[in-house]
Amino acid sequence: MINVLVTGAGGQLGKTIEELYKENDLDIEFTFLDKSNFDITDKSQINQIFNKQKFDYCINCAAYTNVDQAEKTKQGAHEINAEGVKNLALVCKAENVILIHISTDYVFDGEKSEPYTVDDIPNPINEYGISKLKGEQHVQDILKRYFIVRTSWLYSKKHGHNFYRTIINLAKTKAELSVTADQMSCPTNTVSLTKYLIDLINVVSLDYGIHHFSNKSAMTWYDFAKLILTENNLNNNTKLVRVNNFTTLAKRPKYSVLLNKI
Repeated sequence: MINVLVTGAGGQLGKTIEELYKENDLDIEFTFLDKSNFDITDKSQINQIFNKQKFDYCINCAAYTNVDQAEKTKQGAHEINAEGVKNLALVCKAENVILIHISTDYVFDGEKSEPYTVDDIPNPINEYGISKLKGEQHVQDILKRYFIVRTSWLYSKKHGHNFYRTIINLAKTKAELSVTADQMSCPTNTVSLTKYLIDLINVVSLDYGIHHFSNKSAMTWYDFAKLILTENNLNNNTKLVRVNNFTTLAKRPKYSVLLNKI
């Protein structure tokens, strides 16, 4: 039996893993902990959990993900995305646990015009991306057995606060929606990412290091919103307006398509 700890289990990815694999025939036993009972910034709490139970893998879904708010509360983002990840890496090293850490396309600056490979040099342009890159660096400095899985524009149709669910909710109450066409990447369903992560465990992959995983259709936020409205038969409810030069507090990479290994 393979024992897997999932941190940040209250988020959209953690909930998807639990929904799909809590009951499984893969000989994988999961422990799901959210921020109410497992704070990755609390070293004593981390040590207590790892001392109480033996894990083979830890899938770290815990993260500070509010990109604009990170510009205002830089310390909070770094405490979770960098120092919290460092805490996990240290205990995983001490307990011989393989860490699967979820990272982001926002570690790149968006200046390329072709998909980013795992060998491209990161250059984040906002505090969220900086904090996530620092977390990656801690994992690489501390561990030899790890998977850093960068993904892009993650969304769940059922769980959490994300672009997909926000567009549906707004379309039910607003006659017009303005959506930016300034950025391009690949929206990634938590179901697809979950299956990829579990496959890494199930096949006992030894391909440690940085991986890129996203769904393969590159589009703008405007394109994605249009797809969401069509998929949910909401085209007649709402007029979609394309916006260029949309301003946000945090800079976003204009192009952050990831090149998958698979």
